[in-house]
Formats: sequence, structure tokens, C-alpha cells
Amino acid sequence: MTRIRLTLQYDGSAYHGFQKQENAYTVQECLENAILRLTGERVSIICAGRTDAGVHALGQVVAFDSTATIPGERWKMAVNTYLPDDIQVLASSLAGADFNPRFQALSKQYTYYIYRRDAGRVMFRNYALCTRVPLDLAAMREAAALIVGRRNFRAFCASGSSAKTFERRLMKCMVEEKGPFLSLKVEADGFLYNMVRIVMGTLMEVGQGKYPAQRVEEILLSQDRTLAGPTAPPQGLYLRRVIYPD
Repeated sequence: MTRIRLTLQYDGSAYHGFQKQENAYTVQECLENAILRLTGERVSIICAGRTDAGVHALGQVVAFDSTATIPGERWKMAVNTYLPDDIQVLASSLAGADFNPRFQALSKQYTYYIYRRDAGRVMFRNYALCTRVPLDLAAMREAAALIVGRRNFRAFCASGSSAKTFERRLMKCMVEEKGPFLSLKVEADGFLYNMVRIVMGTLMEVGQGKYPAQRVEEILLSQDRTLAGPTAPPQGLYLRRVIYPD
């Protein structure tokens, strides 16, 4: 039995998230079916991050065990043969028997995109939050900087979370502008349920002048989800990269 590591990208528009579930088609199910067709094996995939319905990935990492004799680097081409166009394996390799993509990750990087023009809205509606609401970029950047550090992010966690602790270390939280796009780039040693989308929703409230940037500190200290902004829609969110010790 050999453990295989894959790095993949996918367009999450047509899937009900990554994790397999009843009565809904997911990225995990599609990937496991592709491996079944390739090897005849039913594998159980472990992923670095369970993306929600409509969320995309540019660097998701997964692992599974197989008895197939395919060389590690050849899995990429072999699995891609059986995958649809909206899922693609970018790299493959052999991994240690104890490799766990989720628990051995040092950090994960996410990006959230906002598109701010009417022209092109139809093209980007599944890949960014499309809005013409005026946003104060300086205020959003000020608020984003206040979130960085080791904090209790309970106020930025959606209900239904199975997390046992709400403390996370946020190493990066910055808002960038490029043409019609605004992007929120975050990196942390772990993320809570809907955490990035709630951070984005809160920064948008600041950007619209609904409250000052400094209020973010109060929201963090309160540990009260009702004081933070709304959960931004899923289509603007991308799992960009997962960082490991190697």
C-alpha cells in the first residue's frame, strides 16, 4: 500500500463543496470515481481544506492510499484522463505513510475576489463577488491590519462549526487593488468555518462606512458572531496554496 499526494485545482461552481455527502455531487466524489475508473480501487481521500459549495481551489492538496503500481509522478496524467474539465491534477508524488494534508499543513492561503464593474459581470459572476457598491479601500486596509496576529476568532466563525478552540494565528490579511478587482489575501495556521468569508463581509461593512476600522478590535474581543459582518458569498473565495514543512 502506497500513499499518494496530489495537488489539484478546481472550479467549484458545479459542486456542493469538496467533502463527499449524500444527495449532492462533490469534488471528492468526482475525484474518487476517477481513481476507481483508473485503478479499480475505492479509495478514501483526505484533503487539506474542506471547501464549501461554490468555492474554488488553485492549490488543494489531497492524499489517499493505493496498491496500484503507477509511479508517483505519473498519477497526475493518469488521473486527469478521467476527470472533467473543471477539475485538474497539477502535481503528483509519493508521500510518507503518515502524511496528512490537513494536520501537517503549516499554513493555508486563501484569496477572495471582488469585481466592481457592470461590464464583464456575466463572465465573472461565478468567480468573484460582483458589486458596484463604493468601498473605502484605505479603511478596509486599516481594518485588515488589525486582524493580523494570534487571536480568538470566534466572532468570525459561522454556527455549526465543530472547532474545539477558536484561537488561530493570522499571518497575513491584506486588501489589494488591480483594475476592476479588489482581492483579500489571507494566510493562517488554520481557519474556522466560513472565517475568510466573514472577514470579507466585515471588511466590506467597513468599506461602506457602516462602522470605523477600529471596530474590528471590538468585534474580535466580543467573540460574538452577531457583531461581525455578513458572510460573503462563496464564489469569490479560492484556496490558493497549502504550505508544508518540506
